[in-house]
Amino acid sequence: MFKKILIANRGEIACRIMRTARRMGIPSVAIYSQADRGALHVEMADESVCVGPPPSQQSYLAIDNILDACRATGADAVHPGYGFLSENTTFAARLREAGLTFIGPSAHAIAMMGDKITSKRIARDAGVSTVPGYAEVINDPEEAQRIAREIGYPVMLKASAGGGGKGMRIACNDDECREGFVRASSEARSSFGDGRVFIEKYIERPRHIEIQVLGDQHGNLIHLGERECSMQRRHQKVLEESPSPLLDDATRRAMGEQAVALARAVKYESAGTVEFVVDPHRNFYFLEMNTRLQVEHPVTEMVCGLDLVELMIRVAAGEKLPIRQADVRMRGWAMEARVYAEDPFRNFLPSIGRLIRYVPPRSNSAVRVDSGVYEGGEVSMHYDPMLAKVIGYGGSRDEAIGSMRDALNEFHIRGVAHNISFLAALVNHPRFRAGNLSTGLIAEEYPHGFHPGDTVHDDPVLLVVVAAAIHRRYMNRAAAISGQLPGYERRVPQDWVVLLNGTLYPVSVRCDGARQEVLYEGKSHSVVTSWQFGQPILRGTVNGTDVCMQVERHNMHYRLLHWGSQVDVMVLTARAAELLACMPAKAPPDNSRFLLSPMPGLLSHLHVAAGDETKPGQQLAVIEAMKMENVLLAERSGKVGKIFATIGETLAVNQPILEYE
Repeated sequence: MFKKILIANRGEIACRIMRTARRMGIPSVAIYSQADRGALHVEMADESVCVGPPPSQQSYLAIDNILDACRATGADAVHPGYGFLSENTTFAARLREAGLTFIGPSAHAIAMMGDKITSKRIARDAGVSTVPGYAEVINDPEEAQRIAREIGYPVMLKASAGGGGKGMRIACNDDECREGFVRASSEARSSFGDGRVFIEKYIERPRHIEIQVLGDQHGNLIHLGERECSMQRRHQKVLEESPSPLLDDATRRAMGEQAVALARAVKYESAGTVEFVVDPHRNFYFLEMNTRLQVEHPVTEMVCGLDLVELMIRVAAGEKLPIRQADVRMRGWAMEARVYAEDPFRNFLPSIGRLIRYVPPRSNSAVRVDSGVYEGGEVSMHYDPMLAKVIGYGGSRDEAIGSMRDALNEFHIRGVAHNISFLAALVNHPRFRAGNLSTGLIAEEYPHGFHPGDTVHDDPVLLVVVAAAIHRRYMNRAAAISGQLPGYERRVPQDWVVLLNGTLYPVSVRCDGARQEVLYEGKSHSVVTSWQFGQPILRGTVNGTDVCMQVERHNMHYRLLHWGSQVDVMVLTARAAELLACMPAKAPPDNSRFLLSPMPGLLSHLHVAAGDETKPGQQLAVIEAMKMENVLLAERSGKVGKIFATIGETLAVNQPILEYE
């Protein structure tokens, strides 16, 4: 077994690998950039080495610096995690040359499967079903358009070296094809240093289902069932689960056998994932193979009862797999939600800053949280915005959904925007609960983005009752102030009006210690909780049913977060509610003449100059943030007056880029 493992990664996955290494008694070494000096993975490691400045190319992708860190610390093995250098053949080969063990597959397998064009040829030769397409490198937009016409729209343009949704565009016509080729190639070149793009037929109403494979150095290969990864936004996974609600035993067996056949064709060692696109009739086609640990590996671990990181380490050390295919048993159901630092109410723009509050759900047999951040830490613009992964488990799919809903209710984050409300809404969406999934579900159900009003709470009366109960507590405390004049003491009324989403709910509230009785429309609701003022999480019961809800007070409002709903509630006297209805609304400032940066990021392209005429849909600028290119388009015709930003400048949120005359 290895004496010391260096983790060539950061964040959540570095912390997750360290936990297994520690349990196995193996010291770990963290690498970090100057921006990550105070990161959690650095704190967790037994040793740590700075490998360069914040940009990934100069730190986490700097092979020479990482090799120097191995020599300096005496590490004899390297685990790459996912992303960064995890599928880099040069890195794997350099480690071998230096006498170090790469905890992953051989450089040959990475090269064969890492190139999507080559991998499709190998898959066809191995008898694996593949998507119709053009598996050759395309040279320019005109050639891409010609090939797309031959295949037939819609098509998918994909970077040969791509992954994680980068370098990928769907095109339904010639214009989208030409533009998609330029963007996919540029994004791939920026992210992977390889701008090659190919085209394949886009399967409509597709599902994304992948098979986890595992091999050792002795020729043993098995699969660990499937993961349903169809819940995607912009080709990036949002929710994953195992098993899939679509597959039957026969399809599962066939997909598993093809995945193992492909892995055997390249003599695969270590953990890997064979991804398939599946149509509604369970016809499946090979998509690609990821020669690394997947972000969503915990759902497989939960249903199979295995530690994939430990198995990767043992296989890399030369041990045989401890299980055979016949030993694999999938028990129960697990699903994973990816918590990102992004604002779902602003078209999911990335968010950076300090985590003022960070309180993850409590882990237990039904809830697991893999995280790489901590309260007080910084979310940087240089790296992926993932904060944590929440994994819910249950004996059935409905139980797993219940575990996930409860966990998301508990997850309290402040200081940066996050997508927890969006995740909770998805988990509670009727299509998701019914298992009627496709990779287009999110785009179909939220065509204009996600907004607070899109999530209607199952039981608004529950929110009314909780708001009334906590307001009565606040008023009781205020009435207990000392020094009141005798005979003029403040008296708290029992009758109130709750204002929720523009609707008035008249209630009466009676208090008895930790218990409040809220009367609404003739029905009494009992609220029992030990919640204290200032606590962000309210736990208790309403009418005997367990409730966990996030509570914040903002001046006269109570902000309640529950089951994906975020509502601002006011509790007023009847007279105050009457007067509030007479108050004028303040109009927001008019910024229509400005192009504002919607996110923090690097201004990489500026396509217009002062005096240029623009038309709707025209490209104005490109901002790079968290490894993605974001194109800003003109919303109206006009003439550019002033330019405020320059190419290469780092922009803040809402910073003006240009102004129209």
